[in-house]
Amino acid sequence: MKLRDYLKDKILIIVLVVLTYGIITSFMIGFKIIDEFRWCFTVIYFLLFIVLFLYDYLRKFFFYKEILSKLDVLEEKYLICELVSKPNFLDGEILYQMLYDINKSMNENIRDYRSKINDFKEYVELWIHEVKIPLSALILYTHNKKTSKVLVGEINKIDNYLEQILYYIRSENTEVDYIIKEVDLNKVIRDVMLKNKDVLLEKNIAITSDVHNIRVLTDYKWLEFMMNQVVSNSMKYMKDVDDKKIEIKAYKQDKHIVLEIWDNGIGIPASDIGRVLNKTFTGQNGRKVPGSTGMGLYIVSNLCKKLGHKIEIESIEGEYTKVKFVFDNNLFYSEVYSKE
Repeated sequence: MKLRDYLKDKILIIVLVVLTYGIITSFMIGFKIIDEFRWCFTVIYFLLFIVLFLYDYLRKFFFYKEILSKLDVLEEKYLICELVSKPNFLDGEILYQMLYDINKSMNENIRDYRSKINDFKEYVELWIHEVKIPLSALILYTHNKKTSKVLVGEINKIDNYLEQILYYIRSENTEVDYIIKEVDLNKVIRDVMLKNKDVLLEKNIAITSDVHNIRVLTDYKWLEFMMNQVVSNSMKYMKDVDDKKIEIKAYKQDKHIVLEIWDNGIGIPASDIGRVLNKTFTGQNGRKVPGSTGMGLYIVSNLCKKLGHKIEIESIEGEYTKVKFVFDNNLFYSEVYSKE
């Protein structure tokens, strides 16, 4: 709040003060009050007026300055009442009380909103689990019977989409759902390959794995899901050639462990490579392949951030795509787990 703006706001009071002084002075002249008294009165009158105005201005100035400065750095601006002290002037107290009531109302709305969202998430999770029971039975049935490969592929797509929904919902609350421990990469890869064996056989895709006996610190089911999404993308965007390949390897690099998934599919255009981890981004390849949602890699990227991992993507259009998961090689935790 600038002094100029404050004076403009108080212009009526200033005019009244000057008019009052003029009236009082006129009376003193009319009653032939001595000049010394009138000069003394003038000094005291305007000095008192200036002091009162400065006092009023300064307390408002510092109060509003505090509010504005903290609003600039506050993300949840409705919480401003928690950071400023209560003022000692009436209009400031009214404003403070209004902000407090707004803050209280907003917190109640947020609490109700979160409760509804959590209830909805719980319902969706329960629904997915209920749907997965007959879907698992259907998958088992198709394996025991001579069923159309197209039907098997479509059932696997449904299962994969259900997994995406489930992990997308859980990705916002991974801290209550994951357990960090040493995970054997060979076991994760076997489970992922077993889950995708029908599509791998149908499309005649050769897959090789070279991870030695490397273990990483992560959550098993989250890593399995993330690898499955990458392998599913590799299969979805595979070129129609005889030599179809997916290669998986792991190696140590400085203080990290890198899990690399490479395929000789259609690759990613250079203009899209920087956006493939964005939510719902499908790019040029997504327009060529039906059923692309742009959610798979976004969820994977989100989970990597929550778990403290990194994901890197390298690709040349028409040649290959390489996805890397980078894990911290934490020796302290390795020693703890080895002793257990």
